[in-house]
Amino acid sequence: MKHLFIINPVAGKGHSEKYKKDIQDYFKDKRDTYSIEITQSPGHATTLTKEYVRNSNWRVYSIGGDGTLNEVLNGLVGSGSSLGVIPSGSGNDFFRSLNSSNNIDILKNTIEGKETKCSLGKVNDRYFLNVASAGIDAEIVHNSRRFKKLPFLGGQGAYILGIFYTVFKYRSFKSKLTLNDQVYHNSTLLVAMANGRYYGGGMNIAPRADIFSKDFEVYHIDAAKPLRIIKLFPTLIKGKHDSLKEVKNYISNKVSLHCDDSFLLNVDGEIERVNTANFSLIEEGVNIIIPLV
Repeated sequence: MKHLFIINPVAGKGHSEKYKKDIQDYFKDKRDTYSIEITQSPGHATTLTKEYVRNSNWRVYSIGGDGTLNEVLNGLVGSGSSLGVIPSGSGNDFFRSLNSSNNIDILKNTIEGKETKCSLGKVNDRYFLNVASAGIDAEIVHNSRRFKKLPFLGGQGAYILGIFYTVFKYRSFKSKLTLNDQVYHNSTLLVAMANGRYYGGGMNIAPRADIFSKDFEVYHIDAAKPLRIIKLFPTLIKGKHDSLKEVKNYISNKVSLHCDDSFLLNVDGEIERVNTANFSLIEEGVNIIIPLV
């Protein structure tokens, strides 16, 4: 068996690099082939993964946050290799959907875990395991990154400032949402296509989502005034938003979202501006490693 570890050295404030010695210690008395690669720049994890899985199968472990995981996924899809998740970023949202209650010695438990197939999403030309969304959440991420450039703000401070700045500046966009042979014209605060249950550092956006399902859980939230938005956030975090009048829930394996004026699309923290996003769910689309419990 061959094992590839992709480490993002900046994830989790450098926490991920400590795994290098742990990996070496684990394999020192074993015959398995293993390799450790440290990413150098955005997109490098995808390039590294593609190089390794092109001609042979590996168990590829993403050691970083959800962004690193998304990069590794996009290098691995279509191969016979399998994907492991060693959470060491700030959010680690997809890992929550693996139902792994034991986070002790997660490296060993994942290396020795069993492989199965889970669903994955695709939006335009990019794959994702967790959640893709558009609206105020993408704007918050975008604005927070702008504030991080200020010399007196850290990451958390920039994100908090990004929330309040965005809530009072954001204008919902006019969207055309197509799913299940129905077309909905909305004023959209937020719309999320969920394969996993959590995003945004633990926000339970889709409490019934299942990574082994045939469909996305789709959540649409209508336009709301700033003070109402602030009141919505605690309910969204807890996954108790089904009963809110602004919230609509759908189930579908294909979704199209369009806006004439464009919108920001958030795919596991990667942000881009588009006019149209076409989403599809691919059942049993990737081999995933489930850690021992």
